[in-house]
Amino acid sequence: MRSYSPDLTPPWKKQQPAPEVPAESDLVVEEVATGLCGAVIRTEKTAEGPTVTLEDRFGKHRVFPLVPRGFLLEGRVVTLVRPSATAPARPARTASGSVAVPGARARVARAGRIYVEGRHDAELVERVWGDDLRIEGVVVEYLEGIDDLPSIVKEFAPGPDARLGVLVDHLVPGSKESRIASQVSSDHALIVGHPYIDVWEAVKPSSVGIRAWPSVPRGQDWKTGVCRALGWPENTGAAWQRILSGVRSYRDLEPELLGRVEELIDFVTAPGV
Repeated sequence: MRSYSPDLTPPWKKQQPAPEVPAESDLVVEEVATGLCGAVIRTEKTAEGPTVTLEDRFGKHRVFPLVPRGFLLEGRVVTLVRPSATAPARPARTASGSVAVPGARARVARAGRIYVEGRHDAELVERVWGDDLRIEGVVVEYLEGIDDLPSIVKEFAPGPDARLGVLVDHLVPGSKESRIASQVSSDHALIVGHPYIDVWEAVKPSSVGIRAWPSVPRGQDWKTGVCRALGWPENTGAAWQRILSGVRSYRDLEPELLGRVEELIDFVTAPGV
């Protein structure tokens, strides 16, 4: 007669089963063992078992086995499975994560605007939120700095039917940017910002293929210092294109930027505007 040995492992130490997620085309996941992040290209049934092919940000394809708890989806451990032939199609998403509206026409531009500091900020917002902004009729313009922000806001003359949202880099207590922003007072203008010295830092290092954004000594041009520290050619335009090419969706951006841009879009598109 076989003896019975009870499992005395406390419930909170037992590994919980991971949810099963169909590996549908364009789903962006991270492979646990290697940390590679990529979009699903296809799944296949092989002699060694089912596999999934991911495409990374450089367009390279890697094949991984579909093993339990093998992937991360939006930070959660999941088990990818081959999608059922009869599975309902997932709604298409824009780069910002919103449900895409097939065939939607761009709305006539609103009187309201979103201002950002520079061209790189504008290109990043367009990359992730461009589809949403066109549907909402929101135009994004860049200022080439915010030293004259109070007079710019005054000249814009924001009102109930023409709200103004402004995204500021390095908006932290005690900074020059915070002092300038505090001079703007209007119920119809919203000034928000992220804590990063430059919008480059709002892109996750892993999406750029680096471990972390380097620390640049005070007194140096920050972008040039970043290029030097990373061993990149000291061409900030080329460096930015390299960074921007790593941005596929909102998942490649830090939450501190995501929340602020969403806040501005909500502000300028509020009902009645």
